[in-house]
Parts: sequence; C-alpha cells; structure tokens
Amino acid sequence: MAAALALLGRAAALLGGGRRLLRACGGSAERGLGRGISSEERPKRPLTAYFRFLKENRPAFRQKNPEMSNMELVKKIAGAWKELPASQKQVYEDARKTDWQKYSEQLAAYKAQLTPAQAAALKEERRKRLAKRRSFRAKREMTVLGKPKRPRSGFNIFVSENFQESEGVSPVAKLKQLFDSWRKLSNSQKQPYLQLAEDDKVRYENEMKSWEAKMVELGREDLIRSRKQRSKKNPAETETAKASSHESKAKSKLKKSEE
Repeated sequence: MAAALALLGRAAALLGGGRRLLRACGGSAERGLGRGISSEERPKRPLTAYFRFLKENRPAFRQKNPEMSNMELVKKIAGAWKELPASQKQVYEDARKTDWQKYSEQLAAYKAQLTPAQAAALKEERRKRLAKRRSFRAKREMTVLGKPKRPRSGFNIFVSENFQESEGVSPVAKLKQLFDSWRKLSNSQKQPYLQLAEDDKVRYENEMKSWEAKMVELGREDLIRSRKQRSKKNPAETETAKASSHESKAKSKLKKSEE
C-alpha cells in the first residue's frame, strides 16, 4: 500500500507538470503584464552578516568535515560564528550595510519604472508567494508536532488498494483508469471502501483528541480545532460528499493533464 501511495503522489506531480511547464514558458510575461517587468527582476535583499559568514566559510568547513551531513555542518558553522570575536563579526556587518545601501538605491529605481497596475500585480504575486511559504511552514510544523493524518475518503482507499494492478503505462494513465472504474462501481460495491473510510474517520477523531490534549499541555491552544470544526455531521452524508469531492478533484486534474 505504501508503494501505491508513493506512485499516487508521483501521479499527482505529473498532473501538475504540464501546468508548471506552461507557467515556466509564459509566467514571466504574465507576471510582468506583458511589459518586461517581473518580480524576478526585483533587486535581491543582501545577505545578513551571519549568512555572509556561512557562505564564505562553508567550503572550507566542508573540506575539513566531509563526513558531516548538511545539518551537522551548518550547526558547526553556527557555533564558529557564535565564538567569532565582535571585531571580526563587524567586518561582515559593514559589508552588509554597504550592500544594503546599494540595494535600497536599486530597489527605488526598480519601483520607479512600474506602472500602478504593475505594482499592484507584483504586490499580489508577492502576497501569494508569502502565503504559500507560510502554508508550507505550517504544514511542516504540524508534521514535527506529530499531528494525525487526515482520514482518507472511500475513493482514496480504492485507489491505494488497486493502483499497482491497474492498467496504464504511466501513473496518470493508471489514475484515469481507476477513476473510470470507481465511477462504474455500484453503491453496494463502493460500500466496503466507504466503510473503511468511516473507520479511518473514527481513528482520526480519536488520535486528534489525544493530540489536542497534548497541545494544550504544551501551551499550543492555537492549534486546537474550534467547536464548529469538531461538530459531528451525518457520517453517510459526510463520506458521500467527501468521495464526491475527491472524484471531482481527480476528474479536474485528469482533464488538465490531457490538455
């Protein structure tokens, strides 16, 4: 099953591959509103004093410690920076200030050439990029904190159990074949998968209660679900709606991959 889930993940990646390629080919023009202005042309913020030290000394530390992992190496460099005399740290800080002055001038020139529409578009692009970054960090934090995995739908379970044996030369083709097969199943044939999904939902709720109790002990009440989120719905209606939602998403992804 783990292998099937891994292949399913690869299929999802392939489904988005075409769209990423289109963005790579036409994204810059879209971001620049067709006028040659892109957020990629925005001057880059200068490195902090510490990151200058890290960048400058990483090769030497790597050469002396080839057996270290990247994480261990960064920790070692961080320790060296901490022990660095203030006078030597000041050299890196002065370099940062010099580059910051250049950056400020370049940024002012960059903003001056933007029309109001371009400035608004680039601001919105930056907002979306930061929101995506925050979302990624939040998901990573939930993983570190051991948040239970969300329950799977009946359709998800059907795919994971049948992915290896399904016909198709590629993950996308397999997913398409499974989607068609799921749609052709009768309600009685879908019932075992829907029941497994309900069981998984019970597992999720029990694990979430334990996890939320642990978060309260850690002082992370901000991660606790609201009463509205925890309110129980009709199990049959919930699972039917969830399966329908997953079917719709799969259908949409398959349609886009074929375009």
